[in-house]
Amino acid sequence: MTQEIETANPTEAANTRGLVRALSALSGAVVLAIITTVVFGIRERAATTEGLAQSAHAAAASRVSVVYPKPGGKADELVLPANIQAYIDSPIYARTHGYLKRWYFDIGAHVQQGQLLAEIETPEIDQQLEQARADLKSVQAASALAQTTATRWQSLLQKHAVSKQETDQAVSDLASKQATVDASAANVRRLEQLQSFERVYAPFDGVITARQTDVGALIDAGSSPKELFHLAAIDKLRVFVPVPEVSAASVHGGGRVAITSDQFPNQTFHGTVVRDSSAIDPASRTLNVEVDVDNPSGQLLPGSYAFVHIRAPAAGGLEIPATTLLFRAQGLQVGVVRNGHAELVPIVIGHDFGATVQVTAGLRRSDAVILSPSDSLIDGTPVQVETGGQK
Repeated sequence: MTQEIETANPTEAANTRGLVRALSALSGAVVLAIITTVVFGIRERAATTEGLAQSAHAAAASRVSVVYPKPGGKADELVLPANIQAYIDSPIYARTHGYLKRWYFDIGAHVQQGQLLAEIETPEIDQQLEQARADLKSVQAASALAQTTATRWQSLLQKHAVSKQETDQAVSDLASKQATVDASAANVRRLEQLQSFERVYAPFDGVITARQTDVGALIDAGSSPKELFHLAAIDKLRVFVPVPEVSAASVHGGGRVAITSDQFPNQTFHGTVVRDSSAIDPASRTLNVEVDVDNPSGQLLPGSYAFVHIRAPAAGGLEIPATTLLFRAQGLQVGVVRNGHAELVPIVIGHDFGATVQVTAGLRRSDAVILSPSDSLIDGTPVQVETGGQK
C-alpha cells in the first residue's frame, strides 16, 4: 500500500521528508540558543551578586584617617606659667607710739639702705626718757654713798672698831645700790632705743611700692600695728614656676632657662634655677621651682605673669597625637589598622607633652594608628583608610 502511495505521488513524499529534516534542524538550534541564554544569564547573575557583595562590604567599612608614630628622640621644650616676685618684699612698721611728723618718699621712689623714710613725734617717750635719766642719776648717787660707807666700814673692821655684822650690812647695801643702778641704766637704754625708732629708715635698697600713712596719723606699735610703707628689692627677682611631676627630673639647680612675658613679646630674659621645694605638692602634683633673674633696668615688675621655657631631655620611644588614645576599662589603648580591620592595641605611656604623648611599649613604627577613633570601636571592625594619612 505504501509503495502505491509513494509511487503514485513521489513529489509529495519528497516534500514530506524535507519537512521532517528541517524540523529536526530547527529544534537543535532552538535548544542550543536556550542553553546558551541560560549559561550567560547564570554568569551575569553571579557577577552581579559578587559586585553587590563587594559594594555592601565597602559600604559597611568605616572610613578612618590614620597617622604613623614618629620617633621621639628630639629634646622637648616645656613652656610653663610662672609668677614673678621681688627678691625681698617687706612691709615697714613703726616700733614706737606717736604721731607721724613727716614722710620723705612716696610710691615708686627708689631708696638706699639706711635712708630716712619718715619721722614720728613721741612726746610720751621723750618724757619717760628724761625721767629715767634723772632716776639713774639718783640711784648712782646713792650707790656712790654706799660705796664710800662700805669702804669705811671695811677699814674700821680691820682695826676691830666695828663688828663684822655691821660691815656685812654695809657691803650688802652697796650691792643692792649697784643693782638698782644697773636696772635704771637698762631702763634708760630701752627708752633711748624706743626714741631712736622715731626715725624710720630703709632696711635695704629697693623701691617703695605702697605708702599707707600720712602726716598727723596716729602710729600704734601695739599688737596690731599699721603698715607705714611697703618696700621691694627689684634689682633681682624670684620667678616661681610649678613644674609637673612627670617633668620634675628635667629641672636641675644651676640650669639656665629662658623667660618671656606678654608685656615684652619680642624680648627674652634669662634666669638661673637656684632651688626647688624637693617635694611634690599633693594638691597640684607639681614641683615648686625658684628661678632667679637679674633685673637691673627694672623692666620686669614684681607680681606680673611670665612663662618659663625649660629644655626637657630627649624623650625616646615613639610619639603619637593625644587624639589617638582610647581610655578603656582594660587600660590605655589605640586603634591600629591591620588587614582592613581595626585592632585595639594596649600601649604604655612615658611622657605626656600635651598635644602628643610618648609611647614606650605597644606600637611599631609601621603601625597605622587611627586618628580620633570612635568610642564604639571594637576589635575586628572593618575599616577603610582615607588617603593622605600622615607619615
